Amino acid sequence: MVTDLPRRNWAGNVAYAARAFHRPATVDELRRLVAGSDRIRAVGTGHSFNRLGDTTGDLVSLAGLPPTVEIDRERGTVTVAAAVRYGDLATRLHAEGLALANLASLPHISVAGAVSTGTHGSGDDNRNLAAAVAALELVTADGELVTVGRADGDRFAGHVVSLGALGVVTRVTLDVTPTFAVRQYVHRDVPADALDAAFASAYSVSGFTSWRSSTIDMVWRKQLADRPPPPADWPGATPATEPVHPVPGMDPVNCTAQLGEPGPWHERLPHFRLGFTPSSGDELQSEYHLPRAAGPDALAALDAVRDRIAPVLQVCELRTVAADELWLSPNSGRDTLAVHFTWVDDAAAVLPVVAEVERRLAPFAPRPHWGKVFTLDPSAVAATFPRYADFLDLLVERDPTGKFRTELLDRYFPRG
Repeated sequence: MVTDLPRRNWAGNVAYAARAFHRPATVDELRRLVAGSDRIRAVGTGHSFNRLGDTTGDLVSLAGLPPTVEIDRERGTVTVAAAVRYGDLATRLHAEGLALANLASLPHISVAGAVSTGTHGSGDDNRNLAAAVAALELVTADGELVTVGRADGDRFAGHVVSLGALGVVTRVTLDVTPTFAVRQYVHRDVPADALDAAFASAYSVSGFTSWRSSTIDMVWRKQLADRPPPPADWPGATPATEPVHPVPGMDPVNCTAQLGEPGPWHERLPHFRLGFTPSSGDELQSEYHLPRAAGPDALAALDAVRDRIAPVLQVCELRTVAADELWLSPNSGRDTLAVHFTWVDDAAAVLPVVAEVERRLAPFAPRPHWGKVFTLDPSAVAATFPRYADFLDLLVERDPTGKFRTELLDRYFPRG
């Protein structure tokens, strides 16, 4: 047992229930640990807001494994140790003239953790981070080290967004592209009916609303640096004349450069800078992925209860994500509008509002972000994933004794 590992997640709302905490230094040590445990889970940077990564058995951090980064220019890939953070990987790739297609708002999250939960950035033509995965190396329930990749066919799509339920991922192989530069512009008071045009206007776009008015408070546009700057009145909005933070009142020093200043992809696509505290910290988060075509009606349904949302909200972010083929991806088979809520750190006040939000979104077949706070009915969630039954079969095959299971997994993927 290791005593210096965190006992809570990043937000502090989850106290891990593990009987023992481990930080192996080698893959062989990890294999022995997995093989000898009856219940085990891997934890990354702790950015999940629910108990997906918790266990009553052994909790293992992979931060002690060598942080390897291996670039294969011929194949156009990079193979990276699971615990490496996206921001650190991006810095290395950029130095080599390479890039990832997209990044999440936080560069502080681990590669394996983000991939396993279907974490995403934004952009009409950008898929989530897991869609860039070409192969995975993982330790299975019996301690075997296996590699699965695209060459394994359809079943590979069930392994990528796997919620840590199929084994402990040790290395991830990702597609890379040539490096590129981005400019970031912020626009205030964007009319709600201009939101679709805003999403289509740049490489990566996020809208932010406090749900206190009928307009979108801010739109952050991350456009390729060689594209012309937007007109001053785009699209009927007011351009920001100084840097801002997505959460009103917070210091923008934590945020990536704005005002059209060009910079490398990894210093513009995230909202927050790697060397600074991400977001606000004292918060809860929920996120729901909806069919893109249902976006206007879904937002109208939420607008009807904005008087309930606003008092417990720090900020709500709206993003688009392109469809992928991964079985448990929130974007599986459909282009998506992702509605993300950063709530105040008060579960008693927030959870009733989460329930109301879920009632309002129910007609639109919402899928949760697997690492956030949600209470959606398990059968309703299952019905939104065409390959749900196939994943249940894969669970039984890879983990017949339930070694990697958690309370949340048992609720949403019950054993037969």
